[in-house]
Amino acid sequence: MAWSGLRTYDLDRPRQRMSLYRTVLAEGQYEDLVAFLDRDLLTAQWPALRTLVSRHVRQVWEERFPQLAAGASSAA
Repeated sequence: MAWSGLRTYDLDRPRQRMSLYRTVLAEGQYEDLVAFLDRDLLTAQWPALRTLVSRHVRQVWEERFPQLAAGASSAA
């Protein structure tokens, strides 16, 4: 999944955690999504994460999980 740059991530470091989530959201296969994403963390971080992914990725995730779009709206 990570073709260049970091190969390991310290999830206690917000920037590295966001980088991992951005990569998994954009490039991950089903198994990666299950292995690397935490629902509560994804929901909490979505308002920031949605600005780091492509419009297509953002739309797909918000259409599939309306609570992400709702959380982003209330954070704005």
